[in-house]
Amino acid sequence: MNKSPIKILLVEDDGWLSATLAKVLEANHYRFDRANDGQVGLDLAAAIEYDLILLDVQVPKLDGISLCRQLRSQGYHKPILLITANDSDAEVVAFFDAGADDYISKPFAAEVLLARIRTLLRRSKAFSPGGSSQNSAANTLTWGALCLDLDSGRVTFAEQIISLTATEYNLLELLLRNPDRIFSRIAILDRLWGFDDAPTDRAIITHIKDVRKKLKAGGLTEEIIETVYGMGYRLKPYPQSAPFNPHSADI
Repeated sequence: MNKSPIKILLVEDDGWLSATLAKVLEANHYRFDRANDGQVGLDLAAAIEYDLILLDVQVPKLDGISLCRQLRSQGYHKPILLITANDSDAEVVAFFDAGADDYISKPFAAEVLLARIRTLLRRSKAFSPGGSSQNSAANTLTWGALCLDLDSGRVTFAEQIISLTATEYNLLELLLRNPDRIFSRIAILDRLWGFDDAPTDRAIITHIKDVRKKLKAGGLTEEIIETVYGMGYRLKPYPQSAPFNPHSADI
């Protein structure tokens, strides 16, 4: 069976950079569409199913962070890679809080950009429905009424869908698959990105917070990600009969 070609949406208003990136994508056999402002990018993303969005933070009409936030609020779960000229701590936190999976700082080498794209596409495979012929029950990870379906890439709590980004999904899957293991930030970076492509551990802090926030918004009142101070994070054992404890650990 032939594999469907990867399709990328490039949102970039700088004519020279857009043309350069287009040549890089074309040379590496990616299909792509281009938008020169955020509003056109939003319209295209709503009309066409892309495997990844490559998005400059400083684009007109609708800036990259706002566009990223809108896409996530509308249920877009495929990877979003931001291009930025400012990678200060405050900006990086804003990127991840808006739902970005990763970012790359200008100037950058084409090989580094391509490596990040490949990594994000590998990680997003969990969202490909129909990708496995195994029994669906064997491809489900659960924590009480929380269910992560490995076939469909859906996360639900009491049958209500919880929308996660590809990175958030893979982080939750990692913890659910290894319920007794403590993962340091370095170990999480290695498992989800690989050392060659990994961002800083600030990304892990933000993603942990975002997963907690989305699970809570989805109806899960019990904290499931436990912070083990000085060591990392692990999946909290499911309470059998313990009363609800409102005091959850913060990062």
